[in-house]
Amino acid sequence: MTPAAEGVLPADDRGAPASLASPTMIDVVDVSRRYESDQAALDHLSLHVAEGECLALLGPSGSGKSTLLNLIAGLDRPTEGTVTVGGTRVDRLSEAAAARYRRATVGLVFQFFNLLDDLTVTDNVLLPAQIAGKSAGSRRRAQQLLETLGIDRHADAYPGRLSGGERQRVAVARALMNKPPLLLADEPTGALDTASGAEVRKLLIDLHAEGQTIVMVTHDEVLAAAVATRTVRLIDGQVAS
Repeated sequence: MTPAAEGVLPADDRGAPASLASPTMIDVVDVSRRYESDQAALDHLSLHVAEGECLALLGPSGSGKSTLLNLIAGLDRPTEGTVTVGGTRVDRLSEAAAARYRRATVGLVFQFFNLLDDLTVTDNVLLPAQIAGKSAGSRRRAQQLLETLGIDRHADAYPGRLSGGERQRVAVARALMNKPPLLLADEPTGALDTASGAEVRKLLIDLHAEGQTIVMVTHDEVLAAAVATRTVRLIDGQVAS
């Protein structure tokens, strides 16, 4: 993959790349998200992400990065504006429909892994398929993911016995279990030491090189420079021009 420093596309003040060779995967249009205090976590923000793109969202704490990721994932709804992913108006979905959307479209990777410690690595990876009611070939798919991510030797281990980098690889395998077209990662290296962070950085580079669309929130400038084809900075809930 071409490093971000060599392949970054300039963004306009709506957060769109200057040229999109691929169809649009994510359309966030004039979105605001306000809470009871009437403070705007997002303030009339627009952002467009192409299929196959790897986008890094940067900015200080409280700038709205994680709020935006939650709106794209269908975990929250905007106060105003529209969120469309793969042709689906995510902001209009009921809770049940949003859950089905996530199962089919989105893989989620979190800073603190969110693995179940009483399940083996394999069983953690199998969870999305089980929730979606997919049984045929799911165990084979889980084994292939573990082999691809280099952690198949830990298939029968429990997460507590793994390093941080290994646990994050398990979390990525789980996120990819249902072959989602979109991978959302919230601070994927935030809880890792330097060596483990480098492992996950290479993993994301490899996934994007294979065509995976990725949107990640990060404070890690090294991660953004190494992995992302484009970076967007948020300030006070808006795209910084």
